[in-house]
Amino acid sequence: MKRSGTAANLVFSAFATLASLLPVHRATAAEPCGTLVTLATHDGTTTRYSLSAAPQGATVALVLLPGGGGHLDLDAAGCPQKLVGNSLVRKQPLFHKNGFVTALLGAPSDYQEQDGLAGFRIDSDHAADIGEAIADLRKRTRLPVWLVGTSRGAISAVNAASRLTGTAAPDGLVLTSPVTSGFEGGRKAWVEQTVFSVDLETIKMPVLVVAHKADKCIRTPPQLSARIIEKTDSNREQAVRVAGGPGWDGGESVRACRGKSPHGFIDQETEVTAGIVRFIRGGRY
Repeated sequence: MKRSGTAANLVFSAFATLASLLPVHRATAAEPCGTLVTLATHDGTTTRYSLSAAPQGATVALVLLPGGGGHLDLDAAGCPQKLVGNSLVRKQPLFHKNGFVTALLGAPSDYQEQDGLAGFRIDSDHAADIGEAIADLRKRTRLPVWLVGTSRGAISAVNAASRLTGTAAPDGLVLTSPVTSGFEGGRKAWVEQTVFSVDLETIKMPVLVVAHKADKCIRTPPQLSARIIEKTDSNREQAVRVAGGPGWDGGESVRACRGKSPHGFIDQETEVTAGIVRFIRGGRY
């Protein structure tokens, strides 16, 4: 069954209530990463996200969608136990310093095995689940909410942006190192999915696409990234290819898809975050 509304049951721990009053950067055992929020999602499942404490004068809220399987294994303090090297996880403190609230969204309770979200990333139920998080974050913060997806998380982001409406829809979309090249005939059928697997033409919100010229991940060739904004229908969009950083000497491979490589903008986090912030605030990257 498809979900028809955006109302969700929220579950909070006593620890999470305390966490909402504390900062999220440089988390330790004594310092939570954020408030752990649990939402009711598709078919009786639950989905959790880690909500950062609002920086003073916060102007924008971001829902962050990591790549890989998308399963973060968030603990009671809102800290991810998996995908800790993901580029969006590493950029969180930088977003906070720029006055943005972040909601780090994990995989739903029925997609937490080895492959994580797998082929669910293009499903309408997945879009609805993300819409629950957006609507909840909007209600909590009363701020514009942007959706930011990296690598395979970009597939989830465009799926949601192309389907959602009303308070569940994001105000803008940022894609970093988006998956634009799939593989047909593989042992796992879902590896053929890309951002082009959904109806990009229905996306009318502002769109920023950021790739790295030295990205050697076989699923995210940088030369294909600009094709995304050729298909979206936004009146404000930009595709950027970043240069610099330590590079990658391992050739084109799946290994090059790791977060701590040009694919994840390693050693260029501050530069890339600054560009994203400029675009969200109405400027150019």
